[in-house]
Amino acid sequence: MSTLRYQANGRAFAHIARFHPELTALRRDLHAHPELGFEEVYSAARVQEALRACGVDEIHTGIGKTGVVAVIRGQSTASGRMIGLRADMDALPMHEDNDFGWRSTSNGLMHGCGHDGHTTMLVGAARYLAATRHFDGTAVLIFQPGEEGFAGARVMVEDGLFERFPVDSVYAMHNWPQMAPGTVGLNSGPMMAAADRITIDVTGKGGHGAHAYQTVDPVVVTAHLITAIQTIVSRNVRPLDAAVVSVCAMHAGDLGAFSVVPGKATLVGTVRTFNPKVQVEVERRLVEMCTAVAAGFGASAQVTFERIYPATINTAAEALFAGDVAQALVGARNLDRHMEPSMGAEDFSFMLQARPGAYLRIGQGVKEGAFLHNSRYDFNDEILPLGAALHASLVEQGMPLASPDRAMENAKDRASELHASSAV
Repeated sequence: MSTLRYQANGRAFAHIARFHPELTALRRDLHAHPELGFEEVYSAARVQEALRACGVDEIHTGIGKTGVVAVIRGQSTASGRMIGLRADMDALPMHEDNDFGWRSTSNGLMHGCGHDGHTTMLVGAARYLAATRHFDGTAVLIFQPGEEGFAGARVMVEDGLFERFPVDSVYAMHNWPQMAPGTVGLNSGPMMAAADRITIDVTGKGGHGAHAYQTVDPVVVTAHLITAIQTIVSRNVRPLDAAVVSVCAMHAGDLGAFSVVPGKATLVGTVRTFNPKVQVEVERRLVEMCTAVAAGFGASAQVTFERIYPATINTAAEALFAGDVAQALVGARNLDRHMEPSMGAEDFSFMLQARPGAYLRIGQGVKEGAFLHNSRYDFNDEILPLGAALHASLVEQGMPLASPDRAMENAKDRASELHASSAV
């Protein structure tokens, strides 16, 4: 009898729930052996071992350095359709403060974002799909390295991922502690923001702190810049749009030299936007404001604006389809089709720039305030069967044996109708 504290429907969920203990064991093993981006040697090996045991048709390695791709063909491939499912594998450079038996065995490394669970859910989907093959087409399972700041999705795409595996659409999901287990959320537009890094180098004239009038103090300049920058969003971005500009770090001088005015100072921060036009405007105003403010003090400022991850934007038809699949699993009450976007970032955005698709959030609940990127975070193993079933159901319903294009065509028709009605 199931001990899960939520309910889900469907053949896939019932089947996968039977090997829930094995998925839990795999997830905890991955948690105990965290690896940073492009160093996922152990993780990739465990994934390959599990995939071979599942009986997938093909296993491809070395795509995007440490990436792994599995191919599973359905009972028929007459439809010619191909759907991609993606899970990230990497961990974070942070210390773990948990004391359970599967805590990190690598000092300073931790699965603090649940990628161990994402990987395991996709392995669970592979096991079910390879055993049942109740679909017409080809499933492509993408185990991606380096999501945490390394743009592993971009590297895989640049390494020919979609040329080698030309999927019609691609899907991914991320656990979300703020949502209860057994729930799913998404929307038909922006899910995550673009993440840009800003570096502001201020050059003045150093000197003795007792004779500050002989200096051009970059510390004073940066103090004014920090305040001025906060007006960019409030006075340049429409209230209906969204943007965040945060100065997160500052370096100037030496803490041991209390009477020395430094000659240089550096600010580092981030810009988050959904709309590319807003992104360009924020960059323009940053450059203008920093240059002008610094010049007013007799100093100079150099702004470096690095585009790290683009915004993660779901395509309408695929979001509607994924929502329908999720609703069949968890019911309408446990599905949020209009989920509020997050100002966080996700490199799955690079895959969505190359192919239509959708990014979903799967609720996992939170324990003792341990949210994502928290040293006491842990993935909730209860949701492993649901996540695996959701992955598998996207394949089965997206490429059904009876009518290969019916589910997606229905979603596209509904998306067109919604677009037309919103334009009226």
